[in-house]
Amino acid sequence: MEFFNALWGHAFLQYALAGGLLASIGCGIVGSYVVVKRIGFLAGGISHSVLGGMGIAFFFGLSPLGGALVAAVASALLIGWVRITWREQEDTLIGTLWAVGMAIGILFISKTPGYGVNLMSYLFGNILMVSPGDLWMMAGIDLIILLTVYFCYQQFLAVSFDEEFARLRGIPVTFFYLLLLCMVAVTVVLLIQVVGLILVIALLTLPAAIAAHYVHSLGKMMLLATLLGMLFTLVGLALSYGPDLPAGATIILVAGVTYLISLFATTLQKRKVMRRQLLQAMK
Repeated sequence: MEFFNALWGHAFLQYALAGGLLASIGCGIVGSYVVVKRIGFLAGGISHSVLGGMGIAFFFGLSPLGGALVAAVASALLIGWVRITWREQEDTLIGTLWAVGMAIGILFISKTPGYGVNLMSYLFGNILMVSPGDLWMMAGIDLIILLTVYFCYQQFLAVSFDEEFARLRGIPVTFFYLLLLCMVAVTVVLLIQVVGLILVIALLTLPAAIAAHYVHSLGKMMLLATLLGMLFTLVGLALSYGPDLPAGATIILVAGVTYLISLFATTLQKRKVMRRQLLQAMK
């Protein structure tokens, strides 16, 4: 209740909550594709290579988020090309890009004159520092994601579940696969301010993974994952406010615990159903 009482009187808490809700829209939609397509490792490579672009932008006095967006899209295209071209070595190559991106970022950060702790908030997130400008940027990214999915839903659906079938239907699989990775890239940038690069994959995948336990339609999965992301943001902010805990880490902890509970409950339910079916078959 302390958090909800403070929410009405502090603009920074209102901005933080709004930022979390906006981020939940992007991660709910794109995270569903990540879970269904099982490209969490690729998404991890994209998110961690972003640090290189942020470090370079910070070094030259440019916007770190602008550098993050450029690096994220470039990494998405490069990782997609690696997966298509060298499928047998994709794990090693993506891991290499992951490490090289982080290393470049660290090198430029270390050589940035007057470097302070500001960039560290992008690594671990600082949702309480969300500004009105950040909210407009998040809303713009959400709008781009929503429009892209609206106009290309059937193509993404085919590519996510069966690439060979999509090719037989005449869908340019390579184009839509790379476009999907670019959507993952912009969603990573969307989530940087909320939970940071280190925790971004958790918020991108956990709400969608929980939703997959209960629904079997991709559209319903996106909607439920979005609502769960919003719930985790609200609960995480409320729990972290009183004890003054890191908000981003608290949000991820809430999501992680909920996922484990959901996994245990659904697994137990499936075993009960299987046992009941076996008993009926024996009769």
